[in-house]
Amino acid sequence: MSKKPLETDEELAKLSVVETWRFGVLVDRYESKLRRYLSRIGNFTEEDLDDLLQNVFIKTYQNLNGFDSSLKFSSWIYRIAHNEAVSFFRHNQARPQGHLADVGEDVFSNLMSDTDVEQEFVVGETQEWISKGVGGLSDKYKSIIILYYFEHKSYEEISDILRLPPGTVAIRLRRAKTKLQKIFKDNGYENE
Repeated sequence: MSKKPLETDEELAKLSVVETWRFGVLVDRYESKLRRYLSRIGNFTEEDLDDLLQNVFIKTYQNLNGFDSSLKFSSWIYRIAHNEAVSFFRHNQARPQGHLADVGEDVFSNLMSDTDVEQEFVVGETQEWISKGVGGLSDKYKSIIILYYFEHKSYEEISDILRLPPGTVAIRLRRAKTKLQKIFKDNGYENE
């Protein structure tokens, strides 16, 4: 007996309109990813994260009829999460003070190779100054760095999430890396 292949996110979103239990599969797939993403873009309490995630999933479910299944579901739900975070910051008149937990070696290598920063730092030290460096960026640059390097989103996905033209995404990513390089240099983390 052949096993039925798992539905794609897009298929599940479409089917969730009729079979609500399928939405639970999407929640299971995205809860930890969105929690990690929201933690990176803002310094939320666990309670705030729970509330934000609940709002994201409620809005996602309420708008399933409007989802275009020819597009990527992941970009759509990340956009909803991003917008919820922005609304939270506006409502609380707070600037996001994210923390970049789990700065992995792949993120470190990508950032280092793109900014020509000395690569011999101990990973623990590196995680700390990458977090500080990215935290020192303005929100428009920080969001793009987090989505590209930490969430591994493509230019097209970032464009969908932030509702920016792909060219603007590319320009902001390049500028963000330049600003990071300056932050690293100003803090003594440069190649001599």
